[in-house]
Amino acid sequence: MTQTQTTDTLSGDSFAALFEQAAQGAGATEMGGEGQIVTGIVVAVNRDAVIVDIGGKSEGVIKADEFIDAAGQLTIKAGDRVDVFIESRESDDGMISLSKEKADKMKVWDEISSACERDEIIEGTISQRVKGGLSVTIRGGVKAFLPGSQVDLRPIRNLDKLIGQTYEFKVIKFNKKRGNIVLSRRVLLEKERDTLKAKTLAHLEEGMVLVGTIKNLTEYGAFVDLGGIDGLLHITDMSWGRVNHPSEVFKVGDEVTVKVLKYNAETERVSLGLKQTQEDPWNHAEEVYIIGKRVKGKVMSLTDYGAFVELEPGVEGLIHVSEMSWTKKVKHPSKMMEIGNEVECQVLEVDSRAKRISLGLKQLEPDPWTLFTDKYKPGDKITGKVRSITDYGVFIGIEEGVDGMVHKTDLSWTVKINNPADLYGKGDEVEAIILSINHDEKKVSLGVKQLWDDPWGNILEKYKPGAVVAEATVLSVVDYGAFVRIAEGIEALIPSGDTDPNLALSPGDKVKAEVANVDSMDRRITLTMRNVGSSPAAEQFQALAREKAGQGATLGDLLKNKLGGKLAELAGEKKE
Repeated sequence: MTQTQTTDTLSGDSFAALFEQAAQGAGATEMGGEGQIVTGIVVAVNRDAVIVDIGGKSEGVIKADEFIDAAGQLTIKAGDRVDVFIESRESDDGMISLSKEKADKMKVWDEISSACERDEIIEGTISQRVKGGLSVTIRGGVKAFLPGSQVDLRPIRNLDKLIGQTYEFKVIKFNKKRGNIVLSRRVLLEKERDTLKAKTLAHLEEGMVLVGTIKNLTEYGAFVDLGGIDGLLHITDMSWGRVNHPSEVFKVGDEVTVKVLKYNAETERVSLGLKQTQEDPWNHAEEVYIIGKRVKGKVMSLTDYGAFVELEPGVEGLIHVSEMSWTKKVKHPSKMMEIGNEVECQVLEVDSRAKRISLGLKQLEPDPWTLFTDKYKPGDKITGKVRSITDYGVFIGIEEGVDGMVHKTDLSWTVKINNPADLYGKGDEVEAIILSINHDEKKVSLGVKQLWDDPWGNILEKYKPGAVVAEATVLSVVDYGAFVRIAEGIEALIPSGDTDPNLALSPGDKVKAEVANVDSMDRRITLTMRNVGSSPAAEQFQALAREKAGQGATLGDLLKNKLGGKLAELAGEKKE
């Protein structure tokens, strides 16, 4: 058994028994009192025992194990002087039982007792974790107790990380008889803190730049030890850039240079700033980020209205959703980019006072509107596909990113279109004429009916009620009838009540119809498929045509015959 192992067994109750034994032997003779520590001379050393002359013609024996070092070598030889503890008087063989380790133990406790009386600091090494705190090995291998509340100024969650560490301690409780020692490290730290605090407060003032140590991190900031007093470094004062959590910038124990922003001597509260020790990057923003300049940055956050891009720590710009694409209607920035992506954009506007920079993404590509206006002018014919249909018109794609609108009043010269969807569907290919270009609002007005000259003058002559259209082309079929083309640029409506019930009309069908009505005010032509060519209106139209051509009865004759027939019909009804 090594010396340390033996000493460890003499803690607590074991040491109390040893102390009692020494107390009882205090009144014995100077050279041989049981329980006393005496100085003897080694007279012999053998394999198992060491013989020591303790005076008064008395010799004692000590186990050789007590003199073996960590390497297994004996550390004693004949002639050496050694302090020993008398365990018992002479045995039958005339030898006294001695112990060097117990003597060492007693001396250590005496030294500790004296140190306590002198209020000295004791150094020790934390050896293991025990219930309620830690066990500390101090002088001579003596074990002492360090309560958890006395370990540090603040509670430490993981006490195991302190095992093996050597610190200075203050003895706050000492009982030699019971072998009980209680230590405190916190008392020393508090004293040190108070000394540092007084020194720091003596010269602390707003505007000072100090060096401190990160003591603790929270969600809203970091507490910095300035020397006995803590200051709060708020998360918003850590960097000119964006900081989501203090742990992104610091870890406990980091040294940091900070500026005192506010100091309240009464409450001893100190507010600190780190970014205030550096130049505000917005001071040179207008010089660096010139309007029109291409820049690169990192996407930091996305909102419904745009993306914030960090151009440098502390300087962010906004790409509004309206500045992301020329041709697409971006509903949310996440459709175009992700947080953490590096993007290239163009500086549109800089306001260093408000700390705002407007950025554009679409400006890196040619403006489709400029390409369009360079290529087209009013009066040009275009061909495009229907992109969307509204109650008031049809939107047609002219070029990528540029649409034109045909108002429903510009769809036909002769048909009043209430719902453009009755004539067109999404994706239909349509020809139109550019009527106007609004550069300020970037709008293009188109017309379909303008592909032909206004036919209304000819219509009044050619398509009078009773005129027969030998071949009309069905354009579309709706609930209330069918739209047909009777000539290029001339459309008409066949109401559902005037269609042939025996025919199921479809777009593209060729049908025969008769002009039923011509509304010169609303410019509408109505056809009928019933009694085509045999209606009174048709007969009248044909008579007029013959009269004009000099072929047959005059209009007066026709009216006379028609009137006579009507009178005869009425006379017959009266007789009945």
